[in-house]
Amino acid sequence: MGATRKSRRTRKTRVTRKHEVKADLANFELAKARSSLTLQIYANKEKIGTLEVGRGSLYWQGGKRQRSERLDWSRFADMMDGLAYGPTR
Repeated sequence: MGATRKSRRTRKTRVTRKHEVKADLANFELAKARSSLTLQIYANKEKIGTLEVGRGSLYWQGGKRQRSERLDWSRFADMMDGLAYGPTR
């Protein structure tokens, strides 16, 4: 009369991470001059770029590029708005 209980094992699928980010903080207080946060971005263990974040602007250097591209915060915000919400009219 006792009900038999089936044991269920939940299967956890192992997710492999595609992206990895390594950070380096040049100066603990970003409010000071000559301080920046550098992020090295990898996809499938291959470096796709470096993002250096400072007070006045940020710099993007592609994985195989020799020079970096400077963006001020206003331009960066416009670019992100365009990507997230579509181009402005």
